[in-house]
Amino acid sequence: MMMSSAFRVPDSAKALTNVPVTAICAYAGALALSWGIYELVAERKWSSIMTMSGVAHCLGLVLLCIQVAVTRSAAGISARALVLDGVALSLRLSSTLFYQGYLPNDKSGDCVFQCIDLCSLVLVVFLLRSVLFTRLRSTYQVEDDDMSIGVLVVGCLCLGALLHGDMDDHPIFDSLWLASLFVSIVAVLPQYWMISKSSGQVHVLTAHYIAATAVDRALSGLFMWYVRKYITCIPWFGEFQHTIYTILLAHLIHLVLLSDFAFFYVRAVVARAGSSSISLISQGYDV
Repeated sequence: MMMSSAFRVPDSAKALTNVPVTAICAYAGALALSWGIYELVAERKWSSIMTMSGVAHCLGLVLLCIQVAVTRSAAGISARALVLDGVALSLRLSSTLFYQGYLPNDKSGDCVFQCIDLCSLVLVVFLLRSVLFTRLRSTYQVEDDDMSIGVLVVGCLCLGALLHGDMDDHPIFDSLWLASLFVSIVAVLPQYWMISKSSGQVHVLTAHYIAATAVDRALSGLFMWYVRKYITCIPWFGEFQHTIYTILLAHLIHLVLLSDFAFFYVRAVVARAGSSSISLISQGYDV
């Protein structure tokens, strides 16, 4: 699908001058939290990178909350993407709250990782409430956010059941964890769909949210590559461990989906440094 994409802060954002300061504070808080987890909780163990991926995801949602609070508008936010994000978090928590199979093996995996995911889930609920059940609903672009997501969730659940590993030693929770990974991949699609249907315009902080998602997935992928020898399953053929290859391929697909968006966004930021609006219409952004 061809999409002329424009990263432009809406005219309704009268409090625009507050956005950079608030966003910078959010970034600073995320960096401080990540350092604290790495230095004080995980005791500098490399496996804490998985917990930091959760911090990046939570940061992206915080930036969306800042956008809603500052602009007093739900414009440009896909409720369907948030629903998928919430489903992915819920499926993952159904495994990580009760089993240790897919958690980092440092102390951050004892409760910090789960607490960050729970905070992210609370933020998703807050955003959905703001978009769908408050006076901001009148600003929600419901006609542009019409991508069907039911079939995506069902497909992810089926693939999770088919390809799951055995790290939790429980086929149901192993399946739910893998399904959560698949749902997190497709969660970005409704946002892309909405951008393509709304004349290719997106708020700057929405773009930052997508960028934070990319960081989340990159860190998670690095962790999975690091522990690839330890993720096992019941092989279908010989000794071939299909689950780890599925996990790594899923991360790669997600990064590919995000990389095109990120490339043109960064190029536009460099070209329009210091401007309050960024446009990619002339960049020929394709999705």
